[in-house]
Amino acid sequence: MAEAGSVFSKKNLRKIIFRALKATVKGVIFYAIYFILWSFIAPVATIMPGLQAMIETFVAVYIILMIISDLTAGTIYQFFFNAAKTLFMIGWLMLSVGGGILGFTYADINLIIDIRLFVGVAMVLSLLGLAKSVLQAINYQNEKAEQPLL
Repeated sequence: MAEAGSVFSKKNLRKIIFRALKATVKGVIFYAIYFILWSFIAPVATIMPGLQAMIETFVAVYIILMIISDLTAGTIYQFFFNAAKTLFMIGWLMLSVGGGILGFTYADINLIIDIRLFVGVAMVLSLLGLAKSVLQAINYQNEKAEQPLL
């Protein structure tokens, strides 16, 4: 009887360690990609003073939500954190680009860029990601409800 309990806890411990390792590897890979891409974006940061802080905040929060989502894999909370990640992306995009019209002043030159179309497309794609998370959560609950019947 005691052996059955220890086997069960060892299996759960292995699953938790595997999830933590998987989440850590994904976080490190995502940060490495950001680090490589930042070398190409860094010259633009000299023109836009708050760009680096804004992007670093996004990357940090996104990685944290991604890691928590991976740690809660196999539970309903995974879908909540996926939805939170999508909502964070939508909110960050809205706050970072203002209304889709960006204005810069550099050496007595005023530059205005209209990216409302890009923002609109990004919002629609993010809303599709949110709908996917909600539908996955509903499917997960349906599968959990059907298991006792099988």
